[in-house]
Amino acid sequence: MQDQAFTDDFRTQFDLLMRLRRDVRRFRTDPVDEAVLTRCLDVFRLAPSVGLSEPWRVIRVESKAARDAALKNFQAENEQALSGYSGEKAQLYSQLKLSGMKEAPVQLAVFCDDATDKGQGLGAGTMPEMRRYSVVSAVTLFWLALRVEGLGLGWVSILDPDRMARDLGVPGTWRLIGYFCVGWPEELSDTPELEQVGWESRGTTLPVEVR
Repeated sequence: MQDQAFTDDFRTQFDLLMRLRRDVRRFRTDPVDEAVLTRCLDVFRLAPSVGLSEPWRVIRVESKAARDAALKNFQAENEQALSGYSGEKAQLYSQLKLSGMKEAPVQLAVFCDDATDKGQGLGAGTMPEMRRYSVVSAVTLFWLALRVEGLGLGWVSILDPDRMARDLGVPGTWRLIGYFCVGWPEELSDTPELEQVGWESRGTTLPVEVR
């Protein structure tokens, strides 16, 4: 592979891509073209992974039974999360839309296979969590690839991961990394929705320490 010199225009567009990547909760129900989805999923093959272990395992959640189980999982955990807040924060939390599971046409459960033989354990002996970090790296590339196509991704983390694994019948060595809603966003914004509604603000500086 030859060294590639990127242009200023490319760097500008890349910066814009990262700025416009959003955690989408509000989707249109329009279907996603299979060729486009496949093209985006293919970026998993380009992702870095510890020891070249490629530990990601992707399940496309399509059946009504599986989707209903996932939604009930979220609803139960969301109620539990709400109980942890009080006052104005609880009121604001109750108004947040934290899942696009009722609307998103594509839904994926992404797991890490903690027991994969691929990679022969290289780099994961002292830090086995590196396999899970590898899956997160792959998801990040997938997220950006979707955004290039005009699609959005919503990462649902308010879930019981063990219940999800049981409902989907996956091997015991798989650990849930995230449940992902994919589809066409109702609208695009360069400001996170949680910042728009006053839940939290994004930091303006990177806290780097020198030791």
